[in-house]
Amino acid sequence: MRQSFFWGATALLTSQVFAGDSTWLSPQYKQIFQNPLPFPPDKAPSEEYTDKKTGRTVKFYDIVVKPFEQQVYPGLKPAKLVGYDGMSPGPTIRTERGVEAVVRFTNHAEKDLSVHLHGSYSRAPFDGWAEDVTKKGQYKDYYYPNSQSARTLWYHDHAVHHTAENAYFGQAGFYILHDGAEDELHLPSGPKYDLPLALSSKQYNSDGTLFDPKDETDSLFGDVIHVNGQPWPYHNVEPRKYRLRFLNSAVSRAFKLTFEVDGKAVSFPVIAADTGLLTKPVTTSNLEISMAERWEVVFDFAQFAGKNVTLKNSRDVQADKDYAATDRVLQFVVGKTAPDQTNNGAVPSTLRTVPFPPSKTGIDRSFKFGRTGSMWTVNGKTFADVNNRILAKPERGAVEIWELENSSGGWSHPVHIHLVDFQILSRTGGKRPVLNYEKEALKDVVLLGVNEKVTVIARYAPYDGVYMFHCHNLIHEDHDMMAAFDVQSLKDWGYDEKTKFVDPMEDKYRSKDEDDSEHDKITDTLKKFMEMEAYNNVSELEKALEDYHRLPKSTFSTVTVSSTAGLSSTSSLAASVAPTTSAPVAALAVASNTPSTLITSAARATSTSPSSTKRTTTSKKK
Repeated sequence: MRQSFFWGATALLTSQVFAGDSTWLSPQYKQIFQNPLPFPPDKAPSEEYTDKKTGRTVKFYDIVVKPFEQQVYPGLKPAKLVGYDGMSPGPTIRTERGVEAVVRFTNHAEKDLSVHLHGSYSRAPFDGWAEDVTKKGQYKDYYYPNSQSARTLWYHDHAVHHTAENAYFGQAGFYILHDGAEDELHLPSGPKYDLPLALSSKQYNSDGTLFDPKDETDSLFGDVIHVNGQPWPYHNVEPRKYRLRFLNSAVSRAFKLTFEVDGKAVSFPVIAADTGLLTKPVTTSNLEISMAERWEVVFDFAQFAGKNVTLKNSRDVQADKDYAATDRVLQFVVGKTAPDQTNNGAVPSTLRTVPFPPSKTGIDRSFKFGRTGSMWTVNGKTFADVNNRILAKPERGAVEIWELENSSGGWSHPVHIHLVDFQILSRTGGKRPVLNYEKEALKDVVLLGVNEKVTVIARYAPYDGVYMFHCHNLIHEDHDMMAAFDVQSLKDWGYDEKTKFVDPMEDKYRSKDEDDSEHDKITDTLKKFMEMEAYNNVSELEKALEDYHRLPKSTFSTVTVSSTAGLSSTSSLAASVAPTTSAPVAALAVASNTPSTLITSAARATSTSPSSTKRTTTSKKK
C-alpha cells in the first residue's frame, strides 16, 4: 500500500539533525531525510451521468478550497496554508481517456481563485482565464474533455495578480489521464510503483510560519525543498523499477536532478513529458525541469538493494539562487527484496508515435519576454493593458512557428502556451541546445533560459477562442508577463458546432453563489454540460482542421462533414452556427469570433468588419 501519511491539520515532523547546513533564509531545518514521503489521496467522483443515445459518460468531482495548518518546525508556529480539500498537493484526480469530467471548485478561502487544468485543451470558459475568478462563498463548475493522449496534468490556481500567493500557499494538485492502450507497454504501474512527485521550494519566517510572497516582484526561490508538501522526505522502495512522475510546482525555482549512489550519478531513461509519452526512451544522467514542467522517468533500484539512492539538485541551475540545502531533494531507501515483478521488464525501445506538427519554414510570430521597471512584459505589453494584451490571432487549426526570446537580462522564463501541445525546434544564445529528451517530446512549457531564443511549432487547435500564454515563474506572471492569443473561427469549412465557446468570460459559465438553486442538482448539471456537445468527436474535428489547412480552400465551400455537435451539416459554419444570444454585440461575436464580454465599445458592436474590431479583455463584474 502507498504511504498514507499526508499533510493535514495534525501533521508533525520528528527531530534529528542533518550535519553540514550553515546558511539559511528560513530557520535551519534539522530533519532532512527523516520523514516519510506523503502522497495525496485519490479523489473519487461523487456522481456520473451517461447519455443513453451516445454512450458518452461525464463524472462529477467536488473540491473545496479551504485553509489548513502544517506543523513544519517542531516548537514553532504552524504554517497556515490554503489547499484543495484542505491539503497540499490537493487530491489526485485519476481519469480514463474519453470520460469527460465536471469538477466543481468551491471557495471557502479569503482570496479570489481561478483554476487552470494545465495540459488540457479545455474550452475557453473552462480554461481558468485569470479574471474569471471565484470569490469566497462561490463555486464554479469546470468542464474538461479528457480526450487527449494519456499524460500527467495538474490543476492549480490562475487568479489574476494572486496566482503566486495562491499556488505557493497550497493550491496545486495532480490530474492523471490514463489510456488503457498504454498498458501494453508494461511500464511500472499501480499506486505502489507509479509515483507522482510534486517538487516545490518555500521560505519560512523565524516563527515557523510561511513567508508571504505578496510584495515580491523578482522571484521567490525558497531555501526549503519540498516533495508532495514534505521538506526533504525519504521513501522506502523495493529493488525493482519504478515510474516517477515529476512535476515542478515551485513558484520560481527550476531543478536539475540527478540520482546519486555513493556520490556517483546513475543514468536513467526519460519516458514522458508534459503531453505524455516520448517517441522512445532517452537515457540521461540528469533531468532539467523548470516550473510547471512534467517529466516522467523509469528508475531501476534493483542494483542498489540495501542502499540509499539520493535525488540531488544541481548548484548551478540557470540564475536561481542557491542556499544551504537546496542541492538535496529526496532519498530513496532501497529494500532487499522485490516480491512483485509485475511490469518490471525492460522499457520498450519505442513508446508511441508522437503527433508532431507538419514541418514548415519561417517565423510566424516573435515574442520578447522582458522587463520594464518593476513590470515583466511580453513584447513590451502587460496583461494589465487590456486594450493590447491580445498579441496573436492564429487561424483555427493553423500551424505556426513562434519565436520566444529572453530579453530580460539575468532571468529565466518557463513559457507556457495554453490550449496547444508544441514541439521545440531550436534553442540558441544561451548555454544549452535543445536537450535530447526534449527532441522526442511534445510540450506545453519550455524553459527560456538566460539570453536564450527558442522556436516552437504548434497547431492552434482544436478549438477557437481566447487563451493565455505567459511566464510560469508565478512572480513574473503576477507582475504581468502574461498575454493572450485569439484563435480565430473558420467560416468556410463546413463543420457545424452547436455552441460557441470563444469567450472565457461568458456569463453563463461564471461562478455562482453556493445557495444558488442549481447547486444541488448535480445530475441535471451534468446533463446540461453534455448537451452542450463541447467535446464531441474531437479526433474528427482535428482531422477536419488538418484537411482544411492542407487542401485547397475551395474544397470546403460546400463540403459535408460529420458535425462535432452531432448534427447534420451540409453548409458552411458561418451559415449554420447560431449565436448564443440575439443581442447585436453577440451576433458580432459569432461573425468575427469576438467574445461579447470582451468588447468594451458600443461602437464596435455595429461594425461589420472583423478586422475593424479591436479586442480588449476587461473583467466583467458580477
